[in-house]
Amino acid sequence: MGDMSDALDLIKRGADELLVESEMAAKLASGRPLRVKAGFDPTAPDLHLGHTVLLNKLRHFQDLGHHVMFLIGDFTGMIGDPSGKNTTRPPLSREQILENARTYEAQVYKVLDPARTEVCFNSAWMNDLGAAGMLRLASHYTVARMLERDDFSKRYAGNQSIAVHEFLYPLCQGYDSVAMKSDVELGGTDQKFNLLVGRELQKDFGQSPQCVLMMPLLEGLDGVNKMSKSLGNYIGIDEAPGEIFGKLMSISDVLMWRYFELLSFRSSGDIAALRRAVEDGRNPRDVKVELAKELVARFHSAAAATAAHEEFEARFQRGVLPEEMPEVVVAAEGGGCPLVQAMKQAGLTASTSEALRMIQQGAVRLDGEKVSDKDVQLPVGARVVVQVGKRRFARLEIK
Repeated sequence: MGDMSDALDLIKRGADELLVESEMAAKLASGRPLRVKAGFDPTAPDLHLGHTVLLNKLRHFQDLGHHVMFLIGDFTGMIGDPSGKNTTRPPLSREQILENARTYEAQVYKVLDPARTEVCFNSAWMNDLGAAGMLRLASHYTVARMLERDDFSKRYAGNQSIAVHEFLYPLCQGYDSVAMKSDVELGGTDQKFNLLVGRELQKDFGQSPQCVLMMPLLEGLDGVNKMSKSLGNYIGIDEAPGEIFGKLMSISDVLMWRYFELLSFRSSGDIAALRRAVEDGRNPRDVKVELAKELVARFHSAAAATAAHEEFEARFQRGVLPEEMPEVVVAAEGGGCPLVQAMKQAGLTASTSEALRMIQQGAVRLDGEKVSDKDVQLPVGARVVVQVGKRRFARLEIK
């Protein structure tokens, strides 16, 4: 497994907190492959780069020779993780969970080595636990201890409802560690309470407590909020190569280094050398291209990364339109259709108000010409190319 100090450095790279480092060092010194666990509730159908922060760290453990357990929370997903929430999350149906789980299984191998990955479903042991077992599990924790969790205590103090089943979520997640006999569990910083419950339950069940490795939450494209599909600031790992490339090129130069640290497989020394090069005058845009090509190659292929780079350069440096774009027939009333209505119908904007806002910001082009008049009408029979922002294009036919 290599030098233990180097292994520990790789494990800690980009991490927010490791509990307990001395225990991790002892586990590594044992020389046996560690059982490393990370759980994902399939509450949405696709994984994005925020999820891959944990996947990348799991890959680090694989590269060190350890056994990775990718846990799909098909049971806990029906409860809904209340971490960081100020309201009770609506539970998903069993059918939704299973459908999302299938896409997770297909996507994780874009990062993890299939030969060294065990995919687990926590329904395998939670269904067998039954009502009596759940009552015994609930006896391991008090309400007072549950209210030590920050989001629970805030909701309780603010007279906001907390459903009883939400208290079961940390216990179920903790029991996963017991059932899987995990040596290490990974999670985001918002998971700290749940991860520590796993340590306590393992002690209660006579097991050696797992080490807990907490990874930071990746900021989305806006550089402020956690990457999230609901906020629209995400990059899905199943998105088209050109879309991934373009979105990565849109991030700020400051955020670029955060993405390098948490998403790149380059060594820390390589990243430090890139930083020094930028400080010495290298254009940060060129370094961002390297990041974008690396990630597109990982989720698609090296050829796709090269093609995405060439398409990006052609489109944004020389004003060339993309070879492929959606072709949409727009329904007109009377003699034509307002441009803002056509943009909404074509899916270029979510609403006419967003379309108006984009025109006011100078972000809309009609056949390559910037639009400044919000009242532009497209006559019946017109065939036009509409561009919104840098990456949204559509060829419209007005009928």
